[in-house]
Amino acid sequence: MTRLEPHPDRLLPAEPSIREVARRLYQQVAELPIVSPHGHVDAGILANDEPFPDPATLFVTPDHYVTRLLHSLGVPLEDLGVATRDGTTTAAPRDVWRAFCRHWPAFRATPSRYWLEGELADVFGLTTQPSPESADQLYDELQDKLSQPEFRPRALFRRFRIAALATTDDPCSPLDDHRLLAKGDLGTGRVVPTFRPDSYVDPGRRDWPARVTALGQAADVDVDGYDGYITALEHRRAYFIEHGATATDQGPADAGSEPLDVADARRIYADALIGGASPADCTAFRRHMLSEMARMSSDDGLVMQLHPSVLRNYDTATYERFGPDTGHDIPAAAEYTRALRPLLERYGNHPRFRIVLFTTDEDVWAREIAPLAGFYPSVYVGAPWWFTDTPDALRRFREAVTDTVGFYRTSGFVDDTRAFCSIPVRHDTARRVDAGYLARLVVEHRLAEDEAAEVARDLTGPIPTEVFRL
Repeated sequence: MTRLEPHPDRLLPAEPSIREVARRLYQQVAELPIVSPHGHVDAGILANDEPFPDPATLFVTPDHYVTRLLHSLGVPLEDLGVATRDGTTTAAPRDVWRAFCRHWPAFRATPSRYWLEGELADVFGLTTQPSPESADQLYDELQDKLSQPEFRPRALFRRFRIAALATTDDPCSPLDDHRLLAKGDLGTGRVVPTFRPDSYVDPGRRDWPARVTALGQAADVDVDGYDGYITALEHRRAYFIEHGATATDQGPADAGSEPLDVADARRIYADALIGGASPADCTAFRRHMLSEMARMSSDDGLVMQLHPSVLRNYDTATYERFGPDTGHDIPAAAEYTRALRPLLERYGNHPRFRIVLFTTDEDVWAREIAPLAGFYPSVYVGAPWWFTDTPDALRRFREAVTDTVGFYRTSGFVDDTRAFCSIPVRHDTARRVDAGYLARLVVEHRLAEDEAAEVARDLTGPIPTEVFRL
């Protein structure tokens, strides 16, 4: 069986003189606390602090990077433990794990392979690579570890040295898990909610009227009219702030932000509640609400995160059977400069407004996002996210934006993960890549090594803490 041995110099530059500097820079940040301002871990995992049930549930089923690639190889989602809309699962966890191990070679050179190796070796201490022959042995080793107190969620949270972890939460959530966590034993770290309003601001969704009704109930506000609807959103944002939230998170179909006249907004809202709004009106209202979210952020100080231009639930059959967030959201070309101008004309220079722009379209890093962040004090360049959070894309990101905005107009790394045990591995990835990039600047005499070390440290904690007001 092939040994699992992550190399100590992994991801550091191959050229010896640069690698030596990169090693020194990396060593200064390797053990620093983790600030995770944008992620999707379920707060209930930490609030309940129950043992992870099995290796498949921990490593395979919730990780879209893993399930989507296995699905592309012909493995049905139901064989990977993904539940259908009615909550049904038929695959035994050991069988899910065996399917994953059988296809281990398919992950070669992917970021998933790199992250998984780090989790298995560094977090769980395994020394054998997954394979059909090792599948049952690894499953049993992992199952044994998962039963031990030191591998329960809160113990791992402390071991990972997480200083701050932001979750993603429905505006109607009572945030009960966050209330428990505020009183729990998390060491020096904390967990904060993030306000995710997408399904409440897009009347093009089939479930939008029901969502609005639920919003009104949660806020205890009459939402029969547009004005009450706006008030309900403001009340829920205030509720999130009371429970520690510092940011919102939005992923609309595009970055359009043209505001409507109040009369038009009221008309479209009324039509949409009864299913009578046209597709064009629904789009106009969604774009108007993006501008409204910016207005609210200017009022209450929640940092606005924006990551548009992903076609959600791309495969209709998969969506109908398994629901959303099951690995078939597909990126599309993005445009920010014209789309965001209405929003930035109004709020871009507002002293309380702050917006972090993410993209899966690498072309816009240098062409649009960095120039916007290089002028507006409210705009920050979001770190590579989702399909671009790979080692090579992280390098391209630094090369694309540093000329325009340097390091301090960027967000710091975000792991954007649902896979809890991948958090330290993903942050370590960014630290190694940044150490390599900074080392090249040092060797080229573009930056002194002490300055590079300061930047490396700032990128891990001070920058994301400040940007996300943590």
